[in-house]
Amino acid sequence: MPATEATRPKLRKDAQKSVEKLTAAAIELFAERGLSCPLDEIAHRAGVSRGTLYHRFGSREALIDAVVPDLAAAKLDRVLAHAESQPDPWARFVDYVEKISEMIAGDLALSDAVTRRIADTPRLSAVCEAAIERGNGYARAAQAVGELRADFTPEDFILLFTASTAHARAAADGAPEIWRRGLAFMLDGLRATAASPLPVEPLSPANARAALHSG
Repeated sequence: MPATEATRPKLRKDAQKSVEKLTAAAIELFAERGLSCPLDEIAHRAGVSRGTLYHRFGSREALIDAVVPDLAAAKLDRVLAHAESQPDPWARFVDYVEKISEMIAGDLALSDAVTRRIADTPRLSAVCEAAIERGNGYARAAQAVGELRADFTPEDFILLFTASTAHARAAADGAPEIWRRGLAFMLDGLRATAASPLPVEPLSPANARAALHSG
């Protein structure tokens, strides 16, 4: 039988303190450096050894799944709530894309989470998949009223969000808002009235996953 919160052994006070310090350091450094931040840096900022980090969490993926999903869920819930307040399907779709792009431009951990750069993080994957599925619903609704081009697919969200991430990271020092310009161009190109035949087929779900995790 799996351990529950009630049956799981309580950590000693010093062990609990180590977990708290590692959690705080991981949240800070993942946001600053992304989910690939060296674990040595996290341990150093927490004031513990690398061995302590591995003893308490076991792996990078386990550390990520312990500290990032709740933060991601809270921010994504705010994005979805804001999108739901928009008056029509196209505005809802645009607001969703813009707000997620804004979120990932300002937080490298969430950028890596949404663009699925780290595999084997089931809790975080579930949070992001639920948010993307809501976005798929907004896209279908905008297509149904003839506002969003009909050939947009769920995998095309990857193109939007990875582009915003790349623009934000490349110009973080000199032009941190430049991603908004690139996104505006892309959103204009997604209007049904601007559609022209696309030169290649969309990514399949399997190819999309492979492309993300190879980055």
